This record gives sequence, C-alpha cells and structure tokens, in this order.
Amino acid sequence: MHKSLDHVEKIAFIASHTDEAKVARDALEARYGACDLKSAEAIVALGGDGLMLQTLHRFMNTGKPIYGMNRGSVGFLMNEYDESGLLERIRSAVATEIHPLVMEATDVEGMVHAALAINEVSLLRQTYQAAKLKVSVDGRVRMEELICDGVLIATPAGSTAYNLSAHGPILPIHAQLLALTPISAFRPRRWRGALLPNHVEVQIDVLEPEKRPVAAVADHTEIRNVASVKVLEDARSSSLIVFDADHGWDERILSEMFRY
Repeated sequence: MHKSLDHVEKIAFIASHTDEAKVARDALEARYGACDLKSAEAIVALGGDGLMLQTLHRFMNTGKPIYGMNRGSVGFLMNEYDESGLLERIRSAVATEIHPLVMEATDVEGMVHAALAINEVSLLRQTYQAAKLKVSVDGRVRMEELICDGVLIATPAGSTAYNLSAHGPILPIHAQLLALTPISAFRPRRWRGALLPNHVEVQIDVLEPEKRPVAAVADHTEIRNVASVKVLEDARSSSLIVFDADHGWDERILSEMFRY
C-alpha cells in the first residue's frame, strides 16, 4: 500500500545520540522550522537503521510517514543526507505500509510476554550448549528437533538484516512471505530454512529449556528463559516508511540481491 505525500507541509525532526545526527537536526530545523511531533505531517529521522527501527515502532498506527536520512553507518533503511529541497523530496517520495510480527513468548515460569517486531523474531541460545527446538506451523509439527544456535522469523522489511547475515533469503518488500531461517544449524545440518505464507502462525517449542536455555528477541525486546514462542503477522498494525522515488525499497532489494 502506498500513501501520497504531496500535501506535506509540517515536518518534525528526530536525531540519534551521535554528534553528526544532532548537528544535522539543528541545521535542518534552522532551515525548515521545528514542528512538534504531534502536529507533524511527516517525521524525518536522522541517524542509522537502529534509529529508523525505533522511530517506526514509536509511531506505529499513527499514520505518520517516517522519512530517514543517513547520519549513521549502514543506512539501508535511510535515504541519502541532503539539506536542500527536503520538502520537495518528501512530497515526491513513496511511503510504504509495513506490518509487524507479534511475538507471544511463554517463559519457563509460565509467564506470557508479548512484543512487536518490524524486522524479525529470533530465538537464541543463552549458554555454550546448542538449543534444541521443535518447529510447528499452523499447529502441525514440521520439525521434531532442530539443534542450532537459534532460529529467526523475518519479515520482508527485516530480510536484509539479521536474516541475511544468517544466510536467509532476501524478500521483496511486497512479498506476502516470511523467512524462517536457522542460525548455525547442527542437525539437520543441511536444512537452510523455509519460506512461509505471511498468514501462518509459527510456534517454536524449546526442548530441554532448563538445560539448554533460550532467549527470544523481537527487534529490541528480549525475553530470557523461554519455553515456547508463537509468531504471527499483525495485519491490524502498521508503520509507514518513506523512500525517495528514484531509489525506493524495490531498487534497494534488487541491488542487494545482485551484490557479489
């Protein structure tokens, strides 16, 4: 889903904690004015991908488009930094609606913890011992035992992040898919993961959770000593991320696919 931005007049700026980002914010506010976040029609995030992820979470379900400019390191989720013609760039840019995953993690004490993830939900071993996991999809067991450092479920938005580092597939942003990717699988050694429809519910049960403790992480939220984790796309929640029209997400994904 795309949203028109040609009406945008009032913008607000958010900067990461780096000096470079703060200097950029001050320069842009001096040039374009400083609108408060509540009345802003668009939010400009100045920093790296971490700040963009935090800002997308912060303004989820508000309808406010988030336009990032790179004042960080990687900046895959950011546009190039340029102080000139900012309003015109935003008005001609493309806003894409993205949906998060909802993670429901039950710990070994029976407590249930919920969190949202825009990039991925990952399960990670907490000690020197490999995790033992059982994988089910829509209530049907698909893998009785996966011995590994962990496993993750990534959205298309997150497929170029941790998922890619774990050798998972890159997903086009509009693909109605989730990537289920093992992290350093020991048994079955040759299993490389699966592509799943985005409407399924994935459940990961931790085998021997006391002996082989596992943590569950939804973006920046970590729950330790989990016994089981359910993951499902939350179609009712959404964030709006904005890219320049000449270097949109589709182009970024294609460029990443052909990187060698």
